[in-house]
Amino acid sequence: MTDTELRAQSFQIAWKYLDRSGLLTGEHREAARFILNRIDRMMLRGERRRLLLSNAAIDAYRLRPVLVNA
Repeated sequence: MTDTELRAQSFQIAWKYLDRSGLLTGEHREAARFILNRIDRMMLRGERRRLLLSNAAIDAYRLRPVLVNA
């Protein structure tokens, strides 16, 4: 699997989960950028496990409103 495929699949998993759970809020473009940024940073550090990438992006997105409001 190429890095591009890994990135896309990890994003799709995270996006579908957040969308189906009703956790996606605000501008979808901003949410997509946030999720991809998290995945990209982990991939730059060498992470290649798809579920770990997607789950970390989900967790970061969940915590995002708490960090913004804090």
